Amino acid sequence: MAAPAALSPLAPKKYPPLPPIAGVRFATAAAGVRYAGRTDVMMAVFDQPAEVAGVFTRSKCPSAPVDWCREQLAGGAARALVVNSGNANAFTGHRGVEAVRLVADAVAKTIGCAPGEVFMASTGVIGEPLDGTRIARVLADLAKSANENGLMDAARAIMTTDTYPKVATAFAPLGDSIVTINGIAKGAGMIAPDMATMLSYVFTDAPIGSAALQAMLSKSVEKSFNAITVDSDTSTSDTLMLFATGAQKAAPRIDDPADERLGPFRRALDKLLRSLAHQVVRDGEGARKFIEVNVEGAATRKAAKRIAFSIANSPLVKTAVGGEDANWGRVVAAVGKAGEKAERDKLDIWFGKIRVAHQGLRDPAYDEAEASAYMKKPEIKITADLGIGGGRATVWTCDLTKEYVAINGDYRS
Repeated sequence: MAAPAALSPLAPKKYPPLPPIAGVRFATAAAGVRYAGRTDVMMAVFDQPAEVAGVFTRSKCPSAPVDWCREQLAGGAARALVVNSGNANAFTGHRGVEAVRLVADAVAKTIGCAPGEVFMASTGVIGEPLDGTRIARVLADLAKSANENGLMDAARAIMTTDTYPKVATAFAPLGDSIVTINGIAKGAGMIAPDMATMLSYVFTDAPIGSAALQAMLSKSVEKSFNAITVDSDTSTSDTLMLFATGAQKAAPRIDDPADERLGPFRRALDKLLRSLAHQVVRDGEGARKFIEVNVEGAATRKAAKRIAFSIANSPLVKTAVGGEDANWGRVVAAVGKAGEKAERDKLDIWFGKIRVAHQGLRDPAYDEAEASAYMKKPEIKITADLGIGGGRATVWTCDLTKEYVAINGDYRS
């Protein structure tokens, strides 16, 4: 097993307390899925059927657990969630399907529910069969030890090349009551979500129906997990799920996605998912810089986002930032290659508050020393104003360093 990566310099200095959410309990175990001596399985057990929503990868080569979760999501109820790290159970054919079924049946037998109320995910190496019996044999202990304070341990158990666990919490008024939302995520490489994220799970005690949860989640993901990239590669296993236990009985039950009372909850969910998404970028493999890319003045919002991702995914932009080089010409090239409407002589570019290019030329007031000093900061903001419309978008990425190559060069060793 490769040595663990050093803690990212962009890691949070402290973690928020994660208040227990009534109706859901967590446990972890070392099942030996791939490596010996590390916690690699987490289980969430819902005391009563929880409402559930989810979004998943659009990869045409999804993992077996993604296929399973999509199928079970129609039932709208969850009694358990099981996630393993070390093996993605992707591109494993019928053996992958059998492993998922084995674990689902074992969970159902252990806690007394239907297999269709069990949701799963796997993360790690692609193409290696998952031995579901390794997970099945720890389920009894997981169910027995599950407790409402185990969410941080669960966040650690699903890590692969992550250097720290990603967690977030939020509160929102719902009727005359306050509901709690907790979330965890994992991901550091193979990050270019398309409809979902690497792995992320959100839990709330709010009594909200699955249709309303799904509507909020599908919309919220567009400005959080679907607005980040580390390396432009979308995973086979991307899964984002939201579970509502309904244990906060003082809050009103809401099933209609259009109910105005959901406004504060929706905003809290947006903030929580954005926090988790940013944490993923800050832990990008080998990352030393957190980069915000803003595109303004594009022909449409869709065009703005496409241009923003062209900048954020450019290896030349990312390596320039990593080398602390104020090479704004890399940004010009990324705008030009995006395939969206742009006019060279209307383009303005900023690094932070420093305008480096104006209307197709280097800004007359450009100061190389000032720009270079800005590039030494751990957080870099790049803005491109196309000056042709009202479309705007923001995406987040990180720099590209030698460490990224080293991590991915020996990922399977």
